[in-house]
Amino acid sequence: MRTVRQFDDILARIETAVLILLLTVMVLLSFGQVILRNLMGTGILWGDILLRQLVLWVGFLGASLAVRERKHIAIDFLPHFLNGFWKKVNRIGVDVVTAVISIFLSLAAWDFMIFEKEGGSTLFLDIPVWLFQTILPFSFALIALRLILRVTSEIANFRMPAE
Repeated sequence: MRTVRQFDDILARIETAVLILLLTVMVLLSFGQVILRNLMGTGILWGDILLRQLVLWVGFLGASLAVRERKHIAIDFLPHFLNGFWKKVNRIGVDVVTAVISIFLSLAAWDFMIFEKEGGSTLFLDIPVWLFQTILPFSFALIALRLILRVTSEIANFRMPAE
């Protein structure tokens, strides 16, 4: 299980570094756009389009990190009424179902990305749309992987209650 944790830690460091890079680019590009528009009456033509795409990337990478930290959006009505053992069983069940849904979303996003690739549309500077959409299947697969690793770890440490 130590290897699983190390892998997840490395993955989180990479995601965090990419997020910091993307956020830095977003801040600099936004600031540059404001300066160019206010002082020179112009701007970078493709700047706003790139910013929208980077928001998508930041959102999905952030969602993956949120799943890692158990800070994602969740409806946790039932766990408030469960004791320790049943709370763990519920958590494992929810994580399994969420992983399965994430796998299906990843496959659907992959199909969508391939459809866009076959369409040949571009966003700006002749960069294909599908390149920006790679985050969709990748992030859903990453979320599923994180949940599967968590379930594996929780099952390995699972203890039946003493009777």
